[in-house]
Amino acid sequence: MTSIAVPSVAMGNAHAAASAQSQTRMRWHIGVEARALMLVSAVLLAFGLAVLYSASAYKSMEINRGSAYFLLKQLTGVGAGAIVFAVAAKVDAEVWKKYAWHLMALSLITMAITVLPFTRFISPPILGARRYLLGGSMQPSEFAKLAIVIWTSMLVVKKGDRMRRFSKGMLPIAVVIGALSVMAALEPDLSVVLFFGLQMAVIVFAAGGRVGHFILLGLLAVPVIWEKAQKLQYVMERLLGFADAAGVAHATVNYQLKQSLIAVGSGGFFGVGFGEGRQQNGFLPLSYDDFIGSSIGEEWGFVGLTGVILCYAAWGWLGFRIAKKAPTLFQQLVAIGITVTMLVTAYLHLGVVTGLLPTTGLTLPFMSYGRSNLILSMLTTGILVNIGSTRERLLGVGATNPLEPAPRRG
Repeated sequence: MTSIAVPSVAMGNAHAAASAQSQTRMRWHIGVEARALMLVSAVLLAFGLAVLYSASAYKSMEINRGSAYFLLKQLTGVGAGAIVFAVAAKVDAEVWKKYAWHLMALSLITMAITVLPFTRFISPPILGARRYLLGGSMQPSEFAKLAIVIWTSMLVVKKGDRMRRFSKGMLPIAVVIGALSVMAALEPDLSVVLFFGLQMAVIVFAAGGRVGHFILLGLLAVPVIWEKAQKLQYVMERLLGFADAAGVAHATVNYQLKQSLIAVGSGGFFGVGFGEGRQQNGFLPLSYDDFIGSSIGEEWGFVGLTGVILCYAAWGWLGFRIAKKAPTLFQQLVAIGITVTMLVTAYLHLGVVTGLLPTTGLTLPFMSYGRSNLILSMLTTGILVNIGSTRERLLGVGATNPLEPAPRRG
């Protein structure tokens, strides 16, 4: 009897070890959409670094730096971004729910630092606005975008059916997001104010928020935003300049837009060639940042801009695919919020440089110079990659997607 039992126990232990090893492998298995998302992001990042070098070389030489000065600084952001991407891709996305309030509190504090009168030594004015900390190395509003996505998703899930009541659901969320928006308006950065509101609205609507609540908030917010816009001279000048793009009266305001259109127009179908762009040689301000899309249009032409547009479209399609398959409602809302944030930022930037939208200071994700935006883009991509792998991990150990109905028995 003993001689038979021992091999049986040994075989059982071996089977258990093999099963645990198999589950471990499945736990870190990356989904198909997540792999494709990583590939698309890598293409955008690599292409963006090449465009950044070409667009910033003249400015680098102008300030008596080497031609690769801005590229090398951006590469430090790539290094930091790679670390946060790896961490976010490995850490279960559900963990972010526990730290939602921490992220929101940190965003409120850092945003407040940019507008308080006694913090100018930490947040000095740059180009007439206080949007950065530590000499321009950190932009709190960029990380506030992620905080809004995670915090709003957490609160919507936590409130559940109470979201149907304005006082218990939408109002508390609007108050906190409104506090962030007020600080963004004081920087001033009105485009970020609108962006915060859009993020909140998309997540609440995706969770089943009532349309009437959005209408009520809109009626309350529009007069306030319009009054603030009228007080900000640069906002009104940009709006009037956009409405009268060819007018002589707004020639100064439209200077960037006109130089951008010259760049895009001179690129033609195939572009003038890498490194051959002329508008970035002192004619187009911020050709490597807020107007890097213009540099793409000039050097890579219609084909290059179309390729970039299609890459962001693919990124968005994969993001929504990942959201559809997310294992929990929280992760689904986070995936939707991240995807919408990426798409809106990218297409608003491209709309501005082609003259389809009024000039605003939105960067092109993965491409524009700026380490805060780059790190944020890589961080959010890592979160999406994790969400895109969560479903397969759970199904690998016999779990089901809680968003899907249970299979019928019988």
